[in-house]
Amino acid sequence: MSAQQKPLVSVRDLQVGFVNDGQHTAAVKGVSFDILPGETLGLVGESGSGKSVSALSILKLLPYPSAYHPGGAIMFDGTDLLHAPEADLRAIRGRKISMIFQEPMSSLNPLHAIEKQISEAIELHQGLSRQAARDEALRLLQRVGIDDAENRLTSLPHELSGGQRQRVMIAMALANRPDLLIADEPTTALDVTIQKQILDLLQELQAETGMAILLITHDLGVVKKMADRICVMQRGEIVESGSRDDIFITPQHDYTKRLIDAKPSGRPEAVAETADRLVTAQDVRVWFALKRGLLQRTYDHVKAVDGVSFEIKRGETLGIVGESGSGKTTLGRALLALQPAEGAAHLGDTNILTADKRLRRALRKDMQIVFQDPYGALSPRMAVGDIIAEGLRLHAPELNDAIIGQRVRAILHEVELDPDTAERYPHEFSGGQRQRIAIARALILQPQFLVLDEPTSALDRSVQAQIIDMLRRLQKDKGLTYLFISHDLKVVRALSHKVMVMRHGKCIEAGDSEAIFTAPQEDYTRTLLAAALDS
Repeated sequence: MSAQQKPLVSVRDLQVGFVNDGQHTAAVKGVSFDILPGETLGLVGESGSGKSVSALSILKLLPYPSAYHPGGAIMFDGTDLLHAPEADLRAIRGRKISMIFQEPMSSLNPLHAIEKQISEAIELHQGLSRQAARDEALRLLQRVGIDDAENRLTSLPHELSGGQRQRVMIAMALANRPDLLIADEPTTALDVTIQKQILDLLQELQAETGMAILLITHDLGVVKKMADRICVMQRGEIVESGSRDDIFITPQHDYTKRLIDAKPSGRPEAVAETADRLVTAQDVRVWFALKRGLLQRTYDHVKAVDGVSFEIKRGETLGIVGESGSGKTTLGRALLALQPAEGAAHLGDTNILTADKRLRRALRKDMQIVFQDPYGALSPRMAVGDIIAEGLRLHAPELNDAIIGQRVRAILHEVELDPDTAERYPHEFSGGQRQRIAIARALILQPQFLVLDEPTSALDRSVQAQIIDMLRRLQKDKGLTYLFISHDLKVVRALSHKVMVMRHGKCIEAGDSEAIFTAPQEDYTRTLLAAALDS
């Protein structure tokens, strides 16, 4: 690629600010970079460094008017996108510049089938017939690795796993073969095997179409595999930029060196042999009926969870790993009676699955969940303090506002957030900060059992390490019991005492964490571990 090649996109002195209740915050401070045709530019940095804000500015997708641009220019094909009319931007969005968003559940329409959402973009920009658009949508789903793609066309977003939703977003973004693909954490919710397939697919399509990619990710392994050049951001500024080898072999800035060295480490504190069992699952099953025809007759079942059994001691962490769609999240939700299930799941002596509504409601304070998508799980219309206090107001109505306020401030401090941020709203926080808010909301009720569903999936490595350290500290201080669901095997190893490997709804292998990681018995487990080592 010639150094004299004209940039496809040229960002100059980009500045982005946010205003809330009259207070101004500078999120991006004079950022400049070029993206050349056909190249991949990696944008890396910790949560809150300004990566996503810079990328969203290219298509003017920030929450205006609370967001504003004090200065700067973004040139694309002779047009300054920051000052372009909305009609011009609509012609560019999705056709010449597409985006894979960080949080697919928030970005997909929950009321529309997957087919409609992909076909809509194809019909709008390519003028194809409905049938031709459907055929192309099916081809795209197959291309991004979704099993049984034809039946998935009629699925709603909530019927898909996190990884499957992310692949739908990728299919939508690639539908019109854009000149520039902005990929904001494109492999966030994907397990290591699917991640490799998606990255290979993006590189293959890039070679076919010559599209450029702006890759925003916390995963330096992904950047190292994909990027030609890299810009490192910290606190709204680019502190270092250069070729892939420049950044990974001879980094100059201390912050870049810290990012490269950061990774989850350590092991959880051992659980006493005398600890009693807190959670027991016996032959848990969750089957979804597949129906068709005018009378919607059941012709088959999706066996999302198919006869899973395990035990977790008080103060212990069981890590659940497996590919996207293996049933990990469905199992976690079933244990909390958030998903109808058969079998038995006991918290102490109580079978959660057969408990009546009144008893289940009383149990809610003892068992909580931190969801995979913290932004989708936090109401954008509520201040953070109110979000955290909501469960407390429900389960402890005798508490007055002063005591509730004190407890909210205390739990914010425990999850290492400034208590004075309680009056702010979720969109004002980074992904890592939102995840801490979700953890605070779960912990304020002082639960015994916590289901952690991919709590670090959207976080950069340095923030991941902080969250893992925090979860281990909270477990030790409060005697918490965790069911930890993740596709990231490095994180699972750092937090889990025991590990269970799932595939197609079944338990493939289970045992002590170190035994699973050092001497796996099953071929599938060995394949997962090999893919993780390559990532």
